[in-house]
This record gives sequence, C-alpha cells and structure tokens, in this order.
Amino acid sequence: MPSLYDKLKSLGVNVGAQNLSTPTSRTKYPIEKVIEGEYKETPFGNTYIVETNFPIEYQHGLIDLDIRSPLDLLSEWVGDYRISQVNTNEYIFVDTETSGLGLGVGTFAFLIGAGRFEEDGFHLSQFFLQDPIHETAQLVALSEFVGSRIGVVSFNGKAFDMPILNSRYTINDDHSPFRTSAHIDLLPMARRLWRDRLPSCRLISLEQEILGFQRTHEDVPGWLVPSLYFDYIHTGDARPLTSVFYHNAMDIVSMAALLNHMTTIIAEPLNNALGESVDLVALGRIFQDFGDYDTAAELYSQAMAEKLPKDIWRKVLYNWSLMEKRRENLAIAVELWENAAMDNELFAHIELAKYYEHREKDYSQAIIWTQAALNLVKSEVISRIERHQLQPQIEHRLARLNRKNSQTFNNTTEL
Repeated sequence: MPSLYDKLKSLGVNVGAQNLSTPTSRTKYPIEKVIEGEYKETPFGNTYIVETNFPIEYQHGLIDLDIRSPLDLLSEWVGDYRISQVNTNEYIFVDTETSGLGLGVGTFAFLIGAGRFEEDGFHLSQFFLQDPIHETAQLVALSEFVGSRIGVVSFNGKAFDMPILNSRYTINDDHSPFRTSAHIDLLPMARRLWRDRLPSCRLISLEQEILGFQRTHEDVPGWLVPSLYFDYIHTGDARPLTSVFYHNAMDIVSMAALLNHMTTIIAEPLNNALGESVDLVALGRIFQDFGDYDTAAELYSQAMAEKLPKDIWRKVLYNWSLMEKRRENLAIAVELWENAAMDNELFAHIELAKYYEHREKDYSQAIIWTQAALNLVKSEVISRIERHQLQPQIEHRLARLNRKNSQTFNNTTEL
C-alpha cells in the first residue's frame, strides 16, 4: 500500500525542505539609511520619526504659514464654537498614509504626519511604522507629540484619517488624543469656496490653483502609496518610500498654508484676496449664511462688476435679490429682478408679478409680468417637469389678477 509520501510525490507535491528555494534576502536599505531620522524608545518598543522644521519666513507657493487672522468666523462657519477658543499653536495638522484606501479594521496608518506651530516656525514630525508589530509604539509616540493640544486640522480627516486613527488606538487598547478634539476639516470648506471654479478640490489641485505651489518629481500619487509600503515590508528596501514621506510632508504643509489663506479671506472678505469673481460669489453665499447681509451684498456687487459665467450670474441674481427681499430692500430687489427679466429669467418675472400685486397693488403691471412668465413657460425654456408644476400655478395667478383688476376697474368706474 503506497504511503502518504508516495501519494503526494505522485501528485507532484514537493515533500521536505530540500527542494525549496532560498528566501529572498532583505536588502541593505533600511529606513534609517534612506531617510534621516531617529528611533524613539517607548514602553512598547521603538518607532522611527523624521522631523522637519519650516522657518517662520517659509513661503509655500504664494502663501506663508503664519496664521495671523482670528478663527472666530471660521468657528461660526464650521459650526464648532470651540475652534475660536483654541489658540493656533494648540492645533495639530494631521495626515496619514495607510495600508489601504478603505476604512476596514485591517487598514492601518503606516506613516502619520503631524505638524504644529512653534515659536520659530512650523514643526513637522512623521511617525513611521517600520513593522506592523510596532504599531503601539508608533501611536504612543504620536500621543506624546500631540500632548495637551486640543485642536486638529485635516483634509478630509473627518471622513478618513480620524476614523482610522481612532480605530487603531482602540485596537491597541489606548486612548486616542483626537477623539474629542475641536476639528477643522479643510475639504468641505474648500469645496464651498472653490467648487464653482475648480473641476476638483483635491489637495494637489488647490496647491496648484489656489496656493501657487507645484510639487516636484519626488511626489507619488496617493493610490500607489499602499503598494509601496507592502513592497518595503517584503523586501526591506526603503528607498521607494522617500516619495511617500515627501507626499505626506507636502500634504501637511499645504494644509497649514491653506488654513492661513482661508482665515485671511474670511477676515478680510472685501480685499478680493481670492482674485476671481466666481470665488467672490461663493464667499458672498458664506457671509449670507452668516447673516452678514451687508458684506454679502458688497461681495455680490463686486462679482457682478466683473464677467461671470452665465450659470453663476443667474445664481447671484437669484440669491442676492431674495436676500434683499427678506431685508425689505425692495428697490434693490426690483432692480435685480428687472436685470434678470431682461435675460428671460423666469424667477424674476414671477417675483416682479408678486411685487406689483402685493406691494404696489398695481394689478395691471402684475398681469403684464405674469403673462410674460406664462409665455416663457410655454416657450419651453424650462424642463417639461417644471412646466407641468409651474404652468397651473401661473395660470391660476393670472386668473386671480384679472379678477382683481376687473373689480378695481369697476370700483373706479362707479366712483
């Protein structure tokens, strides 16, 4: 009876170690020989830290890093009162490079960049996980860097970086220093300011178009980062990781420059630091949301004085006119509606019909504007669904106005 050994051999299975290939030896390029840094000893082992200092006069493209404007309006914008109560030096700028692009429990941050303002400039520390078994040491060292600081700045960190870091601290049976932090996430703010001008609000796009900064050939696309780390784990060759450290560092520094630029814009909105009329419109909407209608109106006025894309021009007239209507600045609202009506804007015709009916009691003028609105609806300047909704409403208004006008005429005749 053939043995198990014979059966396996007959199936082509190699039995024993004599035919196994020799494992690939790890290269002689460990992280400490490739990127200058030092190992930090913790109660849970060592972790590798790379430190970089950016002097106070450093310019990141066109923008420096020194945040001089108060954070009060930013706090109101974000909706977290704590932001205005935290000194700039108490914020930690955080960005992670991870083993995957998802939020699963198997995803960990192998490189954590953390920056903070100090007396002589901006200090960046990058905490590198030379082996996944040293994750606790990495997180402990990061906590020591954060210290008692109670604010965090990120770019899409609320959706990505912070959930991953908080999860990793929990898995390692430790308390995350970020879980209750006052959090400034720059991505949603950037979208509010620049989505009408830029096709993408990715950080690298903002660097080029807003900060005037261009990364060097050292950079690496984010989607490639996880595979570079796993190659390093397999081979021990840290040389390709220099691009990852550069990528992470530029993310952090760009966040500091972007925060400085945003706070300056909000603190001095009428100085046109944005430089683009489309951006003035976005800033006007923000101040309108703040309830600062005078500033919003001035920003809209500045934007309208320059050439705007048609769809943005339409939004300005709509937002601005309804804002003035709510403020009872009806002379300004009517002027804006008349300008929009000259360009066949349906909303303007309807608002003018309302104005003349309810404010001026001039039913003849109201009929003129309502009939013009009905003509626009019938001329297919709007979608079929909108026409189906609006045409009965406008026809009903027109019938009511004709009755009112007839009654007024009869009353006048009797007199």
